[in-house]
Amino acid sequence: MIDLQPNTLNILVYISIFIGILLAYEGLQQLLLRRETQGEARNRRMKMIQDGASTDTVLQLLRDPAMLVAGDNPGLAARFRRLLVQAGFAINPIWVGFAAALLAAVIFVALSRVLAPELALLLGAVLAIVMPLMVLIAMKAARSNKLTKQLPDALDLMARGLKVGHPVAVTVGNVATDLPDPIGSEFGIIQDQINYGDDVATAFQDFAKRVGTEDANYLSVSIGIQHGTGGNLARVLGILSQVIRDRQIMQKKIKAISAEGRLSGSILTILPIIIGLSIEISTPSFYGDVRNDPLFPFFAYVIIGLTIAQGLILRQLVKFKF
Repeated sequence: MIDLQPNTLNILVYISIFIGILLAYEGLQQLLLRRETQGEARNRRMKMIQDGASTDTVLQLLRDPAMLVAGDNPGLAARFRRLLVQAGFAINPIWVGFAAALLAAVIFVALSRVLAPELALLLGAVLAIVMPLMVLIAMKAARSNKLTKQLPDALDLMARGLKVGHPVAVTVGNVATDLPDPIGSEFGIIQDQINYGDDVATAFQDFAKRVGTEDANYLSVSIGIQHGTGGNLARVLGILSQVIRDRQIMQKKIKAISAEGRLSGSILTILPIIIGLSIEISTPSFYGDVRNDPLFPFFAYVIIGLTIAQGLILRQLVKFKF
């Protein structure tokens, strides 16, 4: 029998914990983030066609169910699924809910050491819902901004291909192979839909739903009108590309002009907080002598409310919709 020294036993325990955490991380990564390769997707679709599946059935593989919900007011589940798709995730919302529940448990355990269990449970539930939503919304905005910047180049590439006689599916494929993500992946899905029997207008309508930006809607409407009435698609794409670029230039000009106002609003919003903290640190008795007064909480809440209202009002004054 091997007699292990305490130090050796501790090292083995630490190594075992490290290996366990590493395996758990890799397992979760494979479970949540694994994506189907192009060869696997092609083989799966070809097998469905060989088994006699209709074109509509094969096309459902390319469409997310949340994007097929009719109406402008889908349910919460469909909205959350759309948010995941527009943020660039292809995972089941159930796993997101599982991760949020795990986050709530971790926050509850951490806060229960300093707060009452009921308050810790409430804060844990709120933070577990709000934090993932804020992250997803920020990722959606970043992905949409990047895709919008890439869209004029994609339209120019399509227009050049159409001018030399290439069909629409080929020009869409050129965008999918020549431009990086996210525009490359999105146009790859459009190319698959067209190749598997969907018409061009429907493919770009699905693209507009997935992306959820005004420029994508303009592109979808333009191609839909041209598909129904005919005309020079290359010229339509060239004009739309120029319009999108002009809007982006105008957006940058407006941001430059309003930079002073936005900075002033941020300073005026943060300044009361900085003044309050500096007084509390430098002269604790300034507020400490009156903190037990019955009117102190009332005035404190009023000041906090006015500071928040000031920040919101200043934000609206320097926020331009165009």
